[in-house]
Amino acid sequence: MIWNVLYTKPRNEKKVLDRLTAKGINCYCPIQKTLKQWSDRKKWVEEPIFKSYVFVEEPKSEVEKMTILQTLGVVRFMFWLGEPAKVKESEIKKIKNFLGNHSSVETIAFEAGTELKIKDGALKGSTGVVVYQTKTEIVLNVQQLGLSMIARLSVSDVQ
Repeated sequence: MIWNVLYTKPRNEKKVLDRLTAKGINCYCPIQKTLKQWSDRKKWVEEPIFKSYVFVEEPKSEVEKMTILQTLGVVRFMFWLGEPAKVKESEIKKIKNFLGNHSSVETIAFEAGTELKIKDGALKGSTGVVVYQTKTEIVLNVQQLGLSMIARLSVSDVQ
């Protein structure tokens, strides 16, 4: 299965997910729980990992594509090198696995760097581009999305 990437209006990711699901369209929005502090209270809220992005199964027809684009909150399909941004099912599974193994995840803008291979952990066998590396964290790029996920990995877990 191939997934496309939708760009949504700011803070509309979960609403778009609900609306597309109600229309019978297979979609995914990686979400994590975060503790937010207000002046009078603290509250756990669910926030999307990738701001303004929702993954949708590649449309099977032009009608389905138009249905997706006409959904309230959807801005457009994302493009990569002049083609619709495509994400493989295996990469979606890696994101889900990554989120299952890391309680706190951040994203940052895409940067070029050195390529490495992960030897252990949720992303075992994957290769990625290092944005930066410290003693406790390594930042890997997800190239199709133009974003990065931060994983706190041991230096011994990468080659």
